Amino acid sequence: MSDTWVRRALVAVVFGVSVLAAAPAAASGLASGAATTAGVRAAERVAERVPTAAGERVVLVGIPGLMWSDVTPAGTPNLWRLAGESALGSLSVRAVRKDTCPYDAWLTVSAGVRSAVGGACGMAPTPKADGEGAVVPEFSWLWEVREQDAAGTLGQALHAAGRTTMAVGPGAALALADREGRVDLYAPSPAEVTQWSRGDVVAVEIPDLISPYVSGDRMSEVPESLSDDARRAAARAADAKLGSFLPQLGPATVLVAGLSDHGSVPHLRTAMLRGPDSGTSSGAAWALGARSTHRDDMVIVPDLTATILARTGVAAPPVVVGVPVETHAADGTLDERVEALRAADVAGQTIRDATGVFFTSLAMLQVVFYVTAFLLLRRRDGLPAVRAAAVALASIPVSTYLVNLTPWARTAQPAVTLFASIAAIAAALTVVALAGPWRRGVLGPLTVIAAATAAVLLGDLLTGTPLQLNSLMGYTGVVGARYYGLGNIPFALLATAVLLVTTAAADRLVRVGRKALAVALVTALGAFAMLLDGWPGVGSDFGGVIAFVPGIAVTALIVAGKRVSIVKLGAFCAGGGALVMAIAYLDYLRPPASQTHLGRFVGQVADGTFLPVISRKLGAMLSTLLSPNLMPVVLAAFAFLVFALLRPGAASAGVLPIAFERAPMLKAGLLGALVSGLVGMLVNDSGAAVLSMALALAVPLVLSAGIRALQHGEPVPAAAGSPGTPPSPATA
Repeated sequence: MSDTWVRRALVAVVFGVSVLAAAPAAASGLASGAATTAGVRAAERVAERVPTAAGERVVLVGIPGLMWSDVTPAGTPNLWRLAGESALGSLSVRAVRKDTCPYDAWLTVSAGVRSAVGGACGMAPTPKADGEGAVVPEFSWLWEVREQDAAGTLGQALHAAGRTTMAVGPGAALALADREGRVDLYAPSPAEVTQWSRGDVVAVEIPDLISPYVSGDRMSEVPESLSDDARRAAARAADAKLGSFLPQLGPATVLVAGLSDHGSVPHLRTAMLRGPDSGTSSGAAWALGARSTHRDDMVIVPDLTATILARTGVAAPPVVVGVPVETHAADGTLDERVEALRAADVAGQTIRDATGVFFTSLAMLQVVFYVTAFLLLRRRDGLPAVRAAAVALASIPVSTYLVNLTPWARTAQPAVTLFASIAAIAAALTVVALAGPWRRGVLGPLTVIAAATAAVLLGDLLTGTPLQLNSLMGYTGVVGARYYGLGNIPFALLATAVLLVTTAAADRLVRVGRKALAVALVTALGAFAMLLDGWPGVGSDFGGVIAFVPGIAVTALIVAGKRVSIVKLGAFCAGGGALVMAIAYLDYLRPPASQTHLGRFVGQVADGTFLPVISRKLGAMLSTLLSPNLMPVVLAAFAFLVFALLRPGAASAGVLPIAFERAPMLKAGLLGALVSGLVGMLVNDSGAAVLSMALALAVPLVLSAGIRALQHGEPVPAAAGSPGTPPSPATA
């Protein structure tokens, strides 16, 4: 057996033992394309990345704070002309903090992994001249004090391969410094460079757009401290400085990056690549993306590190989590492409600003609904209205994804359009669910809404998740926690919807004596959705697999008429953990540039750098338990469920027992969804968000089914020992 396979076997054993102990906290919050700062041990791994190109000169032009809204034909003619010759994309600059200062951004380029200096954060330190080069002062302080162990990765790899580094400006020197803090050639500004061709890798800092936002060592703590005119003037100054040296760069590959935020609010920034494969030779339009984001038009800062190394023919050290950028054919004129990238930032900003309002409003609606339903159902008043409200509430989640089929981000008031469109889509789904021929069945509307939710999310997974990106119940590149795959909230909705719709179908099969087929249906459809959820590059959801497996197993057992015990439940959870470990290990065996965060986590286990990831995810999960937007949904829904089951006559006119009598398999779907929600809460960093969204979808739909059964004239069970209508024979 070769050494390679021995090493892989050892990694598998270590990985299995470690994740069994730590998986509950790791879960799906291991965001794609992101990683914490890895230790020096990561650089000692045997595996190396194979470069995709060799011998190119690469110039990275960092213009911290640059957004696509700053780039215009009249205001920034040099940038606009360069954009016409380049592949274009959005740059997600998220490092560690919610907003990324220039120091953190240049440090991330240096490390190849998300990094942060901590404390006051502003501009990079001024290097000290050393002959033709320079040395970043006290560079070792970054790993000795700030625990930024990967600082200097890029410069060290370039020097080890014999490449000459040229830095122009303090930030550029920080990016290209080797482990001793040294760059070969240094100039404080572009005006002082006499020969641009001397560096194999050149980094240039143009600070004109960011310096007005930095005071002392701290970046501005307000969203926008400059007037529109002042910002346009700063953009013009940066553009003029770029134009002063751009013609002198020769045939080098040129990367232009917005690199950092300019205030307390994060944005998507500008990314351009002019090179042999940027489409300039054919006159075609090209987009700039990367496998780190699985987006054709979005990259992250560590991708810049990987791209520089790949294009200069240098193997990337394993600590580098970015991947070389890729160009993709795009449609439209330059104006249309730039406008689309501007709209992407608007969409991300709108979602970021509106998420808190949305979830607060949703929590209030849920609480008001349960209180109102409790009061009305006790008197058996307004049953049609309560049923319609329940279906409408359950229609909201899927509407937050379907709204991305509309151009809401391009309207004059995107936030207003967003909420109005969601309300309209939810209303339309409610009408369809309650007015179609299925409305007479107890499970008709439930099946429609659950099937729509499952179909939209599964279809979204199979098409690259365009609907989850920039959605209120999804994620956004502005925040930078996840860029593709199935997020924690979408997982909760998918698991709940799949289990409810499969048990609705199973209920019909059981009624005609096809119980074995019903069990097979629940298991097969659940397993299909679960595999899409966890498969690398599709759902890429770590904790979702752990939580989905016991939900499917519990549902199938109840449909089969079997007993579920705590021991079995624990075994199902362990089975989910074993399955996701196997998937992650298969991902780890792929080439490093093709791995997702699942495979990279295996690598972190192998080199012992996984504990900070576990700790951070555990802390994030625990913090959600105090969320004022999430816990009211959990508490209200659970209180209603418990009271409605223990005292059905007093609490809800017996609608839940009647629903379970008329559709016996419905209980299996509800319990399976609750199991997935509870386990998902414990193994995902979103914590209470998972359970709250499972409840927000399942409980109103089950309640609507019970009300329909009650409208059919079923007798109402009374609470044990309380006055009321005697229980029916079926419930006695």
